[in-house]
This record gives sequence, structure tokens and C-alpha cells, in this order.
Amino acid sequence: MAIRHWEKDRLFELRTRGTSYVFGVNEKGTLQHLYWGEPIEAPECAFLLKGRHHSSFDADIDRETEEFGGWGGSHYAEPGLKATFADGVRDLKLVYIGYAQSDGDLLTVSLADTHYSLRIDVHYKVSEDHDIIERSITINNGEPQPVRIEQAMAAVWSVSGLAEYRMTHVSGRWAGEYQLRSTLLTEGKKTIESRRGFTGPHANPWFAIDDGRADETNGRVWFGALGWSGNWKIVAEKSTFGHVRIVGGINDFDGAFELAPGESYTSPVFVGGFTVQGYGEMSRMLHRYERDAVLPTRALRKVLYNSWEATEFDVRADEQIKLARRAATLGVERFVIDDGWFGARNSDRAGLGDWRVNPDKFPDGLEALIDEVRSLGMEFGLWVEPESVNPDSDLYRKHPEWIYRFPTREGTQLRNQYLLNLGLPEVKAFVLGFMTELLSAYDIKFIKWDMNRTVTEPGADDPGFPIWQRHVNHLYEIWEELRRRFPDVEFETCAGGGGRIDLGILRYADQAWISDNTDARDRLAIQEGFSYVYSPSVMMCWVTASPNGFNGRRLPLSYRFHSAMMGGLGIGADIGVWTDEEMEEARGYVALYKEIRHIVLQGDLFRLEPLGRSNLAAYQYTSADTHEAVVFAFQDSQHFGGEERLIRLRGLDPDAAYEVSLDGGEPIVRHGSTLMRLGYPLTLRGDYGSWLLRLKRA
Repeated sequence: MAIRHWEKDRLFELRTRGTSYVFGVNEKGTLQHLYWGEPIEAPECAFLLKGRHHSSFDADIDRETEEFGGWGGSHYAEPGLKATFADGVRDLKLVYIGYAQSDGDLLTVSLADTHYSLRIDVHYKVSEDHDIIERSITINNGEPQPVRIEQAMAAVWSVSGLAEYRMTHVSGRWAGEYQLRSTLLTEGKKTIESRRGFTGPHANPWFAIDDGRADETNGRVWFGALGWSGNWKIVAEKSTFGHVRIVGGINDFDGAFELAPGESYTSPVFVGGFTVQGYGEMSRMLHRYERDAVLPTRALRKVLYNSWEATEFDVRADEQIKLARRAATLGVERFVIDDGWFGARNSDRAGLGDWRVNPDKFPDGLEALIDEVRSLGMEFGLWVEPESVNPDSDLYRKHPEWIYRFPTREGTQLRNQYLLNLGLPEVKAFVLGFMTELLSAYDIKFIKWDMNRTVTEPGADDPGFPIWQRHVNHLYEIWEELRRRFPDVEFETCAGGGGRIDLGILRYADQAWISDNTDARDRLAIQEGFSYVYSPSVMMCWVTASPNGFNGRRLPLSYRFHSAMMGGLGIGADIGVWTDEEMEEARGYVALYKEIRHIVLQGDLFRLEPLGRSNLAAYQYTSADTHEAVVFAFQDSQHFGGEERLIRLRGLDPDAAYEVSLDGGEPIVRHGSTLMRLGYPLTLRGDYGSWLLRLKRA
């Protein structure tokens, strides 16, 4: 049973294959968290279910470990819920009133205020095979007057009993996303958040907690990830009594709203999990969960070519056809035109919002190019940025009232554009309408949906619902409807790089563009941080020019391909200037990728040698049945000649024999036990060397 309830002890247990999660109702009617970790006998936790008092300054210590609760009484920690009633009372007194269980893996525990008709349903869904618990809340207003909701978090997670608490998360910025950070928590709060209107590149909504000793392969790790693509907040708070509680959900900053009589509000989903096998197993658990329970499909990513770096805004049909023909000879499966195909779009200063094919650039219409691409055996894709508009556009001249703006302010232009107020019904209808027309009129199989600016001057708010939330809810509704109308079209989430990637948008997006930085060495760091939570099956990686336009670094084509083959493979370089030798080499890598992509995209990832430990990095992907594996290894530079190193593989069958081939060379036979315990020679020489090791069960 995934969910167990002991009526007499007033205990609940959520049980997965490797986890017990236990809470109960104490004598005060408070929902109190008791235990989260390896499986135990839950009823033996009952002695913990009690109130705790230290002094008049710390009267209710048990509330530090509330499973969910509101601000009120003598509770001073970050609240799960803060509300103001119509009579001005800002105090919540929530007590347990019952529970409901359905389908074996769904539990709803209900709390209600002792005076007002406000009910909170705390939802749990147990993904037993993935060792994952999904949590969310629903607020139900039974009052005859509106209730103002000041803060509504999706979940409160508790971790107790550690000598030290270390929090791991990511930080970053445009072109430097997903940089790993760790900090020891002292008494007080550690907050990561976004107030920019979308998930953001500066932080990402997930956390991991350990005792400061966990590593890639060992140690107890508690973790969680929030599924929301707008403003969000995660607060890790350590008390003076040694508890850590992690509260997360939609950011309360500028986010208060009124809940009308009879209405309800449901939060996003905040998932959590626990492992004793370190950060590597944490990642694999989340990757499996995402592939099985979050992503809209499990289709393998197609090898794509994107013409942006070759042409930028100078998009012309004849030049695109030349690129498409060369791309087809490489084995590319999807040809994508980026920005510049529409309206008066010759730079980033005009045309955004006018989603009509430019007749000067496509004198025979877009159909002629699509027909050519299809005749070459490829699918066709387009870039769009539906949420933004240039002041120099027909759309803006017709509807200047559609943008976010305060009436007394000029409004901030970022990248020479404004942001459309997607929360307006008429703007939502416009975006859904033109996207439907576009996908109906042309044989388009792929959409790269970009967003190249943050929300500024969000305008007058509706007291019924915050403007920040309406934008995201309408975005989700548009994507959901487009997927329903066009089930054969795949969608990529992009926001100036990796600014909109989370478990919310990934319920609609097939893949994700994780950074505009396409330098293959920088990408190793970005991809590694991304992989801590998000599956390589959605991670798009491009092979681009050398020297790289972003930082001027020169890298061999082999290094660039190996780096990009660790997710969904794309090519973004100007292949029109590649030599015959480069084209032939690239053709070999594309063919090889097609042979191994099922392992990369659907297998288990092992970070054998993470970045930062030395001048080496190595990553292994193993099929679920352990019959196949690939290992990518990279060396930044050679130091003092060096010595031959052995790199130990993981996740193989120790009793099985494997044919092992290096960079397509003659295979040798090695047993899984030898490869995992002794290792394989890591023979890399020179600067920016790389190799690919392939294993097949003999």
C-alpha cells in the first residue's frame, strides 16, 4: 500500500519502494510531520506526535515541523498560508477535520479554520515506483465574503535530526545558467526565487538537502522541485531547535489575490524525494519520473539543424534551401528557421508581433521551402516569440493597450520590445489564433517558442487574481490547446536561453533550450548543472562554430559533437562554410548519434567525473536493461605529461561481458565487474581532447 492510515494513532504514512514519509495529527489538531527517510515501522513514530514547549518565547516548537499550516497564533516561521478575512482578521487557526483516499496513491488531508469557513485540502500523490511524492494544496472559501490570500505555498517539507544541513541549488545568468552552488545552513532563512515573471536563469526552483557529506554516489539526500513557470519562491529555514523546513510555491511578492465566496484555488505541484545513494541517484530518480509521469511524450529527439548562426535575420528562401540541402547530406532530420522569417523583421527592432510570412524573403511562399525540406527527407520547424512585440510593428500600432505598462509610465523596452499582457483574454485569443492559423496553413512539425525579456511594469492588477499568475495560466492553456489541436507538432521551451524550464512547462514541452551559450566547454558545466534535476531527454545541445562567437574559444569538431551528443543533438553552425572534410566528419557523428541516442535520452546518467575536480570530465549513459552504455570523456588541458588514469564505470551488470570500443575502434571484451571496480584507461592527450566509449553486452 502506497498510503497507510492508523486511525487509533492518528498517523499517515506515504510509502514508496525506498522511503517512508510519516505525519500525524497531534492533540491540538495540528498536522505534524514526524519522519522522512528510509522505510520504517510507522506506528513506532507515534511517541513523537505531541506538542512541545520551551518557553513563552518558543511556546509551540512542534509547529516548526508542521506538515502544513498558516500564519497565526505563536507561529513565526515561513508560513504555508497567510490570509486576511473580510472583517480584517489576519490570523489563521487551522485544525484537522478529516481525510479522503482514492486510487491507492492519492491522499487528501483537510484542515479548516476554527471560526471561519475556510478549508485547506493538502494533496499527496505517491509515485511509488519512482520514490517521488507530489504535493499541492487547494484553498476553498466558504465565507459569504471574499478572503484575501497573501501567501499560498504548494508544500512544506521538513528535514530533522542532522548535525549539519547543506543546501544545494543552482544559480546563474544569461549564457551562464545552471551553475551548482552549495551552502551550509545556519539559523535563519536561505531564499531562492524569481520575481521576473518567469522561471528565470538566475535560479531554478529545486533544492537538495544533505548533512554535508553526501556526494555523487553515497549519502542521504532530500530533494524537491516545483512545477511553476512564473514567479516562485523556495525558503529553507533552520530553527534554533535543529529543524529545517523548506517552504515553496508561487512567490507571494506582489501576488496577493482575493478568493471570492464559493471559489477555490489550487497551487502548483511541488514534488519531493529521498535517497541514500547521493546526488547521482537523486538525478536518476527525477529523470525517470519526468520521462514516465511529466513529459507529454517519450519520443526521441530528432537531429535538427537551425539556420540562425548562418543567416541571423537575413532569412531568404534561396539561401535556406542551400543550407537545407547540405543539412540533409549530414543526416539531419529536422530543418528549423529561427528569427527573421516574418513581417518587417530585418533586425530585433521591428516586426515582432506581425506573424505573417515576409513575401520579399519568400517570393514563392513558405510552402515552397517546406516542400523542398520535405523532399530532402526532413521535417520543418519555425521559431516564434508570441509573448512579445516591437513598438515598430503593425500589432503595436493597432493595440498599444495590449502590453504591460503602468498608465503614468513610458514602459521599459528590453531587446527593443515590450511584453504582451497574456493575462488579457483578447491577447490570449490572439496568440492562440495566430498559432492555430500558422500550424493549420503550413506543414510545420516543430515550434521553438522563445521569450527574450522579463516582465516589467506589470500594470493594474485585478483584485481577483494576480497578474503574474494569469500570464502563466494562460500560457499553459495555450500550449495545452495547441497540443490537442496539433498532436504531431513538437514544442521547445526557450526564454533567452534556459529561463523557462521547470516541471510546470515540461508537462507541455517536448524539449528545452537550456542556454544561448553554445561553446562546447561552457556547455559541459551548464549541462551538468541542468542534469541534477532535468532529464537529458529534453536537453537540446548544438554544434556551433569554432572559434565560438560568444567567447572566441577554438575547439575541435570532435569535442563539439561529443558535448552536444549528451542530449538532443542539434547543429547550429554555418555549414555552408564547412569543408568537405568537416562535412564528412560531421556525417559520421550524426550517424553514430542515431545509433546511441536511445541510450542517451532514455537511459540512466552517471556523472563519473564531474567538472571541477580536475581537468577531466566524464559522463556515462546506460540503458535500463544494462545491455548498452556510452561514456563521454573530456580533457581541458594536458599538465606535465600526466599519467594514465583509470576511470571506473557504474551501473553495469558485474557478471556480464561487454564488447568495449573506443571511438569506433576494434572492440575488446571486458566484464562489468572489471570496468566498475578496476576501470577503463582514460587516454586523452593535448588540450580539449575528448573520446566516446561504447559498450555492448556480449
